[in-house]
Amino acid sequence: MKVHRLAETAAKGYTTFGSMWERGSVKRNASFSIKYGDKEEILQSRVTAFWPDGSVKWAAHVVDTGKIGDVAEVLPVLNQDDAEGAMDTCNVKESESSFDITAGKLSLSVNKEGSILFSDLCYDGKMLAKCAYLQVLIENREDEYTKKTVPFEGVVEKAEIKECGITRCVVKFSGIHKTPCDSRIPFSIFMEIYKDSPEFRFTHTFFYDGDEAKDFLKGVGISFDVPAKGEQYNRHVKFATDNGCFNEENAMLLCWHPRVNPDIYKAQVAGERLSFTENKDEDIDAVKASKEIPIWNDYYLFQDSSEHFVIRKRTNKENVCYIDCLNGNRAKGVAAFGSECGGIMVGLKDFWQKYPSTIEFKDVLKDMARATIWLIPPQADAYDFRHYEDTGYSQTYYEGFDVYGASAYGIANTSEYSIRFFDELIPADKEIDEFCDRVQNRAFYYAGAEYLHSLRAFGFWSLEERKTKAEEFFEQQIDKVFDFYKNEIEQRKWYGIFDYGDFMHTYDPYRHVWRYDMGGYAWQNTELVPTFWLWFYFLRTGRSDVFKICEAMTRHCSEVDVYHFGKYKGLGSRHNVRHWGCPCKEARIAMAGHHRMYYYLTGDYRLMDYFEEVKDADVAVGETDPLRFFFDKKDMVYPTHARTGPDWSSFCSDWLTWWEQNEDEKYLEKIKTGIADLKQTPLKLMSGTDFEYDPETSHMRYIGDRATGGSHLSICQGSEQTWLEMTQLLDDPEWDKMLADYGWFYTIDNAEQNRLTDGKIGQRQFAYPFMAAGVVAYAASYYDDEKLGKKVWQILKDAISSETGDDTYKEIVVENAGNQEKLREITGISTNVAAQWCLNTIVAMEFARKWMPKEI
Repeated sequence: MKVHRLAETAAKGYTTFGSMWERGSVKRNASFSIKYGDKEEILQSRVTAFWPDGSVKWAAHVVDTGKIGDVAEVLPVLNQDDAEGAMDTCNVKESESSFDITAGKLSLSVNKEGSILFSDLCYDGKMLAKCAYLQVLIENREDEYTKKTVPFEGVVEKAEIKECGITRCVVKFSGIHKTPCDSRIPFSIFMEIYKDSPEFRFTHTFFYDGDEAKDFLKGVGISFDVPAKGEQYNRHVKFATDNGCFNEENAMLLCWHPRVNPDIYKAQVAGERLSFTENKDEDIDAVKASKEIPIWNDYYLFQDSSEHFVIRKRTNKENVCYIDCLNGNRAKGVAAFGSECGGIMVGLKDFWQKYPSTIEFKDVLKDMARATIWLIPPQADAYDFRHYEDTGYSQTYYEGFDVYGASAYGIANTSEYSIRFFDELIPADKEIDEFCDRVQNRAFYYAGAEYLHSLRAFGFWSLEERKTKAEEFFEQQIDKVFDFYKNEIEQRKWYGIFDYGDFMHTYDPYRHVWRYDMGGYAWQNTELVPTFWLWFYFLRTGRSDVFKICEAMTRHCSEVDVYHFGKYKGLGSRHNVRHWGCPCKEARIAMAGHHRMYYYLTGDYRLMDYFEEVKDADVAVGETDPLRFFFDKKDMVYPTHARTGPDWSSFCSDWLTWWEQNEDEKYLEKIKTGIADLKQTPLKLMSGTDFEYDPETSHMRYIGDRATGGSHLSICQGSEQTWLEMTQLLDDPEWDKMLADYGWFYTIDNAEQNRLTDGKIGQRQFAYPFMAAGVVAYAASYYDDEKLGKKVWQILKDAISSETGDDTYKEIVVENAGNQEKLREITGISTNVAAQWCLNTIVAMEFARKWMPKEI
């Protein structure tokens, strides 16, 4: 498999990427090598998914980007003995209380339990860091004016080695933050250690389990204690800013009396190590001055919005203030502290995008300085998880139900950061910039659209073609929609730690804003799967700007929109003003299919845990029946309900993912059980869509033909993509035909539907046919139905006009609106329609391109 480094991703640093293999071509116990230039080396790899026959479907590989360059080829190793003999691995020595890890010149001790994550981090025998530890600050409020901040200490309850090989060791820490009498905010951290490398990477997830009425999140951070030695005038801090770096010294040798030679100060500012003697008058003056000037002890850079940061500092005296050093716009999220024994660089990914955030150095004049990355900084107002209202507005604002259902209990947030140790006094700006590039734009290797398309990666999607005017028209609309949303992220400032990565749901052309304050019309979450649209768009284009948006959406939607524990575990919140605000808790929002693409393409460890969290989402609907307000419990035979889509289809996505990753046949049988039940219904996949459901047996009970919420809900929430991918994996021709019949049936008028079903359909509407266009195109291909194939393109063309009132997705410019001098908008747009239109067009091109007219 040939891969290339994605443009605009870092050209240096370690990274992980995924490879896909043809069914049956790579044995389950295979190793892999990488060929670049005239060299070939064994890779550290792990299998991330299997085909039904047990062969390798996906694998993840660890590489050094600076070594392999821009283009390489991944190869299965045929002789397993050769692979094993080539391995000079990282080593782990386990004791009762710790893991002692050696990775070439690097060594450290990882604690299995307690308040210290790791200690005694050394490189070539030199201590780089004494220890690392976590902290959380909870602000308790009795009323608006009575507030108390309580510090919690992060306590590791379990540490485990997830991977240890020739290049990398991955450690997972799990635990919770504690006080002597309380526990709050669980955490999960993956730490990546690379052989002979002074650079470490972390994926840090914290979970909210507080009482929203009183537990306001005032701080979430990780600290590293690092040695500091030598004179104060040889201790430096450096922060990457909008333009260049802010660089200062603890003791700045610019003095009126005694007057210090300006060349000394110039050299100090340039980062040169100063060494004075007692024989030179100018040296004597500098030493004297250094003992009488202010010594700066604490520094931080605080990004308080997506548009502003401030750097502040203070001395080590009691009862003194911070002073402002510099104000700017968007800091790069990287900073360094160094002394005569070297120092530490720290970098937080998406620093300004996920504001508020802070990098802080404290006690820099002491022998042990502290570097802290604040994911939620104490300099900001404590985060308020309460809802915007104390009731629901189902009729006026499309909030699902009128009952209050907002709950942040069980949601999470994940951030990525890196640390790097250095030997010099302070790194040059170029070194800071290179580290920043690795933190913010980690290298990513991609196999290309043609290769992945040939293997039908993630189901069915089309390659980009523009041979005819019609193809050009449809491709242009897809491009326009993406470019519009890419611009909206910046134009509307869709940033913030709990918002970045999401889009808004419905546009308000009269206020020239999105309906940010109207219940079901505000944040999209994963409603109508913009996730699939964007990932398929990336697969086709291989564009780095698309990847960045997809990555941010995966991080947000898999954490903030989903419940990771509690009674809603495995479910997510439908769209609302707050991401967790809707009373509808749905499997469709959390289903694994939204995020499989990021996992298989990057090998991200956090998503492994996520897939385990959602695999039993059907158990959660036993407690939270999605149709609980439509059926009387006493009349039910099974304990809860599941619609074929989006409930059962979402379960299938979760089960399919768990099955292919773990070869757990129990979850394959769950899928087959549901299909068997559908085969027994009068109309197969057209039956229902409402069914009773038994989480214990996975059986669905037919209760007649009615569709709460409309038949379109059964197909537009990722069902189409999940069900189509199942045709590749289940080897069940009857299921394939059932899906084709569903697509064929969808566009028939209601009278004909009732004639064919002896009136069973009744007035049930198969609305919004463009949302089923992909499966309609599949039906056209399955039956080689030219008439149906041509109908697909008319459906998709008409849908644009219905949405925008125009023949195309056309942007207009409005002056002095939306706080913009020139506001770009598409007047009638909604993310529901845009996402479904683009997604279905991409899928329809795969099945029905031959029936597309030459011109539109």
